[in-house]
Amino acid sequence: MSTLPDLASRALSGGVVHANDEFFAPADHLVDPKPPTFAPATFGAKGQVYEGWETRRRRTPGHDHAIVRLGVPGIVHTVVVDTSHFTGNYPPYAAVDACRLDGHPAPEDLADATWTPLVPRVALAGDTRNVFSVEPGHRVTHVRLSIFPDGGVARLRVHGEATPDPRFLAGGLVDLAALEHGGLVVGCSDMFYGTPHNLIAPGRARTMGEGWETARRRDDGNDWVLLRLAAPGVVRLVELDTSHFKGNAPGAAAVRGCATDPDDPDGWFDLLPVTRLQPDTRHRFLVTDADAVTWVRLDAYPDGGMARLRVLGEITPAGLATLRNRWSSA
Repeated sequence: MSTLPDLASRALSGGVVHANDEFFAPADHLVDPKPPTFAPATFGAKGQVYEGWETRRRRTPGHDHAIVRLGVPGIVHTVVVDTSHFTGNYPPYAAVDACRLDGHPAPEDLADATWTPLVPRVALAGDTRNVFSVEPGHRVTHVRLSIFPDGGVARLRVHGEATPDPRFLAGGLVDLAALEHGGLVVGCSDMFYGTPHNLIAPGRARTMGEGWETARRRDDGNDWVLLRLAAPGVVRLVELDTSHFKGNAPGAAAVRGCATDPDDPDGWFDLLPVTRLQPDTRHRFLVTDADAVTWVRLDAYPDGGMARLRVLGEITPAGLATLRNRWSSA
């Protein structure tokens, strides 16, 4: 499991805002959260159908590029240029740059932006997840993938720390665990069928495949997920959504919170004690008289699948100050 979310993913509202060429396959495929697939000898009007971005063969100087708006501004740690299924038509080189333009800039605004290299021009391998570490720097809102000179790329992944604007989180109830607010899965017992990042993704799960599901346990233990909240907060409501999980939902679950050190077993307390769950149901539980927490642990008994976890609460004044300092310093 990558410990950091893909900020460019369509699941987080990332999108392609410009591409100079999409002759064979649209650049929107770059941010598709699903792994790329390939069906040999599947031809359309322009040739073999690829689930990726593919440009025509260049007969002029220059190179091709696509600009991606991150779903949430963030600090980038890793970039993946995935050329899966592109063999004789992948670009031999690529580069990734980033910029920060707040608001909702148009492509012409981005053309005039100041771009900073994240991944300088590097060689690519075909039919491969090309992974590049990035020295964490400033918060960015957009990335530009340049390929030299042309070719096909299946997916672009931009893993990093979400740094949302704290002005949108001040006051009232917010989902403290939400990935788009800066919540982060930092550990889990098992993710055989689905990543725990799905638990805190935006929106409702449309299928069972958009949730977190573990293998069947054959021991006396139980499965769990550990999250660092977007900011310290006082939890008021917990939602455990087992939608689409029918014969494989957990029989019960518990949610606990911790204020400081998650490795201290004495620092944890119940937000929701062990409670029976129903299959294919959106469960909502009020939380009263709880102290502020920074960490949350979901325990599923004994195993199974869950679509979403929501932890609604109020960010503490100190937590909001930390978010503001992080935003300004980044």
